[in-house]
Amino acid sequence: MTPSRFPPYVSQLKFDEKGLITAVLQHHLTLQILMVAWMNEEALNLTLTTGEAHFWSRSRGELWHKGATSGNVQRVREIRADCDGDTLLLLVDPAGPACHTGEMSCFYRILENVNRNP
Repeated sequence: MTPSRFPPYVSQLKFDEKGLITAVLQHHLTLQILMVAWMNEEALNLTLTTGEAHFWSRSRGELWHKGATSGNVQRVREIRADCDGDTLLLLVDPAGPACHTGEMSCFYRILENVNRNP
């Protein structure tokens, strides 16, 4: 891929040794964390081009258009990079649940409520 296909900041991103970068999806209005996935450069380019979230499926070893089957696409409003450039935050407008279980967020399971105040 040629660098001209990407905005200038993409060259500053730190993809791991497998060519992936962590992507956190957050609802642009409620700020609820919806899911975490991984992107390679092609998934990032498709996301920038289409305005809908695309990822790299580590388990299937292929590109994945979130919501292509279910219709629950994630329309991207904004993409931010963290201070180290190794994680992306996608602010999205979800067309439906982000989780394959039907939950709005993949983070619906509470492992422990931590309230240490007496």
